[in-house]
Amino acid sequence: MRAAIRIVGIDPGLRQTGWGVIDTDGVKLSYVACGTVASDADKSLGHRLRQLFDGLSEVLAELAPVEAAVEQTFVNRDGSATLKLGQARGIAMLVPALAGLTIAEYAPTAVKKTVVGAGRGDKDQVRAMVKCLLPRAAPDSADAADALAIAITHAHTRAWTKFEASIMQAAAR
Repeated sequence: MRAAIRIVGIDPGLRQTGWGVIDTDGVKLSYVACGTVASDADKSLGHRLRQLFDGLSEVLAELAPVEAAVEQTFVNRDGSATLKLGQARGIAMLVPALAGLTIAEYAPTAVKKTVVGAGRGDKDQVRAMVKCLLPRAAPDSADAADALAIAITHAHTRAWTKFEASIMQAAAR
């Protein structure tokens, strides 16, 4: 019997960073927890990033994932907003790196395609499919639902990668 792998999915944002933790044992997925870490818009950028850092650090310390998956940043028309999102994403990458976790990155379209079946699915479709795949999950925000979708994407991707590796090993014999 193999042990389940605990994965944290992170949906970075400066106002709110969503997080979702699942366990996976092959193709079986189990919901652990999810939520959001918010920053105070009245604070300076540095203090807001520190709030995200502290909040994500607490989540990782409490739930002890062994792998992390972070959504890649998309570029929008507002350069300032993109830069701030990139800084929040840096925190989302730094916290698991400091905890020694392996970190994977996924484009938003890849996450939607994995969970919804199409790369252009909307937030409601993502939330509905997360609920189907993880019936015990009750995300408190779209960011938390997206974070669970990111974790699910990583679980499916890692299972497929392990399957491909075993096929390659068998073929090499």
